[in-house]
This record gives sequence, C-alpha cells and structure tokens, in this order.
Amino acid sequence: MTTPLARPLAGRSIIITGSGRGIGSEIAKLAGSLGAHVLVNDPGVNLDGSGGDSGPAQTIANEIIAAGGSAAANLDSIATEEGGENLIRQCLDSWGRVDGVVHVAGILRDRMIFNMSEQEWDEVIAVHLTGYFNVAKPASIVMRQQRFGRVVAFSSSSGLTGNAGQANYGAAKAGIAGGVRCLARDLGRYGVTSNGIAPTAGTRMTQSIPESAQQLRAAAPAAVQRAEDVEPQYPEPRFVAPMACYLLTDQAWNINGKIFYVAGGQVSLAYEEVADRTIAKAGMWTVDELRAVVPQRLMAGVINPAPPPANLDLPGRPAIAS
Repeated sequence: MTTPLARPLAGRSIIITGSGRGIGSEIAKLAGSLGAHVLVNDPGVNLDGSGGDSGPAQTIANEIIAAGGSAAANLDSIATEEGGENLIRQCLDSWGRVDGVVHVAGILRDRMIFNMSEQEWDEVIAVHLTGYFNVAKPASIVMRQQRFGRVVAFSSSSGLTGNAGQANYGAAKAGIAGGVRCLARDLGRYGVTSNGIAPTAGTRMTQSIPESAQQLRAAAPAAVQRAEDVEPQYPEPRFVAPMACYLLTDQAWNINGKIFYVAGGQVSLAYEEVADRTIAKAGMWTVDELRAVVPQRLMAGVINPAPPPANLDLPGRPAIAS
C-alpha cells in the first residue's frame, strides 16, 4: 500500500497558466495546499481573449497565501514568446526552480467552419497551441538542466473525438495531444514527463456553448454520443485538480506521453491512435480495389459521427429500399 504524503508537492515550483478561474484555479489552490510554490498565470481576459484584469490571478494567489501556502500572480499572455519566457523567469527569480508547468489557458471563438474567419482561427490557435509551445519550450530548457520536471497540458474531447462548431479549438487541442506525446520522447531521458488531460467540467467555456451547437451534438448518432452532449450536466472544476496534481508528483515518474479523460470521479486512460484494422497486398492498391475492399474490411460497423440526412440524395449512396 502506498504511504500517504500530506504534502507531496512540498518545495516544488509549479506554473499554472489560465489559473485565475475555472479548472486552472482549482489546480492552483490544490497544488498550494500540497506544498507547492504556485505561479498563478492569468491575464484576466474575456472568453474571446479581449480585455484584461489583474483581479483573477491575484485573488487566487492571495487565497493560496491566506491558506498558508506560497504563491505569486503573473499577468503575461502566453500567446507571445515573450510572455512565456517571462513566466519561466518569474518562477526562477521567485523560487530558483521550475518543477512543473500546467497549461490550462484557453479562449473560445466558436463558429461553424464555413463561417469562421482567419482571425478567429489564429487567435484560438495562438493561446491554446502556440501558448503551449511558448511555455513548454523555455520550461524544458530549465527542466533538462535540472534533470527533473513535469509538463501537464490540457487537451479536450473536441480535439480527440470532435465537436461541432469548434474546428479552431479542436485543432488546437488535437495539436496539444500530439505535442504531449512528442515532448515525452524529447524529454523522458532527462527525467522530465509530459502528459495531458481532457477534462469534462462546468466552466465559463461550457456555459458559453451556443444552443445551436448543443442541438447538433445531441442529434449525433447514439453510438458516438457522449453523456455531456445529451444531458450537459457538467461536474465541478475541482474534480479535475487531483489528477493534474498527481501527475506533478514524484510518484508519477514513470507516466509519460499519456492523455487522461477526467470527468467528476471518473479518470480514464485515453486509447491511443494506433493501427486497428488493416488491409494489405503485395504492390499498390488500385482505386477500384479500394472501392470494393474498404467498405467491407476497414469500415464495416464503423459509425459516421455526423451522417447526412436520409432525404439528401448523395452520389454513391445506396438507394434506400421503399
């Protein structure tokens, strides 16, 4: 049986992006209670990335300190290289080390792809995916020298399985999942781990999902529906914090390159994208051969997550028997 540790993060210096509110704030407060020095990063922007407010980050830092912990606020935008480097520098100046980075920060610009502007695409990618790079890169330099570190990045079911109206957000979150796996291979030899979490929790983001998008998700085939699509009763953000903090501990030294779904009291290891069904032949397939074999061998029983309506006359679609 594992011996309990009252403060398993004692003395560790942890940076948490987007931690002025929601899931990030819960991770920050729990990490502080577990003994970590916590750098609370949040520029206090609106959901779409506009505005700015020092209140959220400073409030969470004050709560951690009032509870007997160690914390400081940071207002840098991680969408810029300078912002990410400032984060690392402040952590080093304050506590001499960077032991962990948790990347939660994000914004939304939900829109169907045919209505999405390039700016709406770029701004979401900048905070989620480029922001991940802007923090993980300078942190990795320090962690490699220390021969110790933890990087935990937040992905999403939008990136792993898809959601209507979130092509920009989903692409960023899928990119983060890929980054998690690649960083694990880059940094594992130096005692640094890289893992990801795809959370289900009630936050400002989930509350902002348009009714039209919720209806589209609820109308998906039953075989590919998720519980939150049918009845969007989201667990509280605090339920996500323990798994994130566990991945920061010394005891998680051999967990690397993995994505975990966390929803309420349920934690699941994500199934990785590996080859499942295979067709093979000596030489090159022809298109005619693939037309015959793919439906029977690769796609038999596989559900289309967003099939066209039955009354749409599509070329190649088998006629529906009357």
